[in-house]
Amino acid sequence: MPDPVPPIEGVLETSLYAADAQRTAGFYRDLFGFATLVDSPRLVALEAAARQVLLVFQRGATAGDVVEARGTIPGHDGAGRLHLAFSIAAADLEAWRARLSARAVPIAGEYRWPRGGTSLYFRDPDGALVELATPGLWW
Repeated sequence: MPDPVPPIEGVLETSLYAADAQRTAGFYRDLFGFATLVDSPRLVALEAAARQVLLVFQRGATAGDVVEARGTIPGHDGAGRLHLAFSIAAADLEAWRARLSARAVPIAGEYRWPRGGTSLYFRDPDGALVELATPGLWW
């Protein structure tokens, strides 16, 4: 009999790596109204929703390990055409379309999923693909 899988409570953080972390964090603060939890030269942590954090790291600033008295954070970094998605209510789809337009953020694509959801796609200042998805994409 296989060992039982201990439960997880969800995705706590997701990360982006930006050429200019302050500029990119500002984009997310302005567009989404995210509150700043941490603002340092290395990273900006934004509260995306209750107990959900978007980390915007300065590209290259986290490649090495951080070793201090409290422990070790292994190095990490990323580049390329990254992707993240935010869940929105179906009733808010048009409001988001208008908000993107009002901020001159072009919609890069739109897709209607077989289960009934709709996704709007756009890019952040570093070219990461951001998706706003209504229910019906996965469930």
